[in-house]
Amino acid sequence: MKDTIYTMGIDVGGSYVKTVLMRYDKANTQHQLLDKQTEKIRKRDPKDVAHDSINMILERNHLDYDKDIAYLASTGEGEMVERKTGHFYSMTTHARGGIFLTPGARTVVDMGGLYVRAIKIDERGKVLDYKMTGQCASGSGQFIENISRYLGLAVEEVGDISLQSENPEVPSGICAVLAETDVINLVSKGVSTPNIIKGINISIAQRVVKLLSSLKAENPISLMGGMGMNIGMIQAIQEVAGENKKSELTFLSHPDSIYSGAIGAALWGGYRYYVLKEKSEKELAVS
Repeated sequence: MKDTIYTMGIDVGGSYVKTVLMRYDKANTQHQLLDKQTEKIRKRDPKDVAHDSINMILERNHLDYDKDIAYLASTGEGEMVERKTGHFYSMTTHARGGIFLTPGARTVVDMGGLYVRAIKIDERGKVLDYKMTGQCASGSGQFIENISRYLGLAVEEVGDISLQSENPEVPSGICAVLAETDVINLVSKGVSTPNIIKGINISIAQRVVKLLSSLKAENPISLMGGMGMNIGMIQAIQEVAGENKKSELTFLSHPDSIYSGAIGAALWGGYRYYVLKEKSEKELAVS
């Protein structure tokens, strides 16, 4: 049995499809992230986006799906991936991906497009407990994306712009509709874009810190998902934690945090591949 294999992980979210190629090490010590691809869904069929993303990575790395890929694991909206070998629940994939990107983490915060979820994990990335926000979109990456579009910004810009804020205005609306109305009112009052963006980040950061408190989160805390790449969001979480006398909390982030779910899927896929392979070989030996 080979000691290393190629696995792929694909995370289909509400706005983006994230795909990775990994070299999985059977000894569980030398896993490598080899390639990655992010595709915005826009108005396309997510099935087509997933299919194209897989093919782009295969072509770039001169690999054949049937011959070279031992396991293709999906997470998120997994039914959109037609060629998958298996599917894994997003909480377990983000937990595993989080500890891969930020070794030593004991809590992973999945800050995705639809909700925020705080996950307590052990040293292997196994889920021990979790807390998550409700379905209200004003605490999500999708809300930031919608507001960025309204303000005429690319979502990649909002982190740096938030750092320019001197007097942030925090929206009072709890649900997305009310919060968006607050933002429109702030614009009409002449509040600057940096102060609006920083206020939104603070609003979401308050929810994150509340979740961490409820979970009794353990250090260090890994900030994953699309919002985990937002430097303004990371700063807001640190500030809110300090204001709420949670300054003992230590936060970690990584430039590839948006891929945490896909990475975790690829790693779990490799683990399942070897488990099934060994089971099959034992059955053959007995027969």
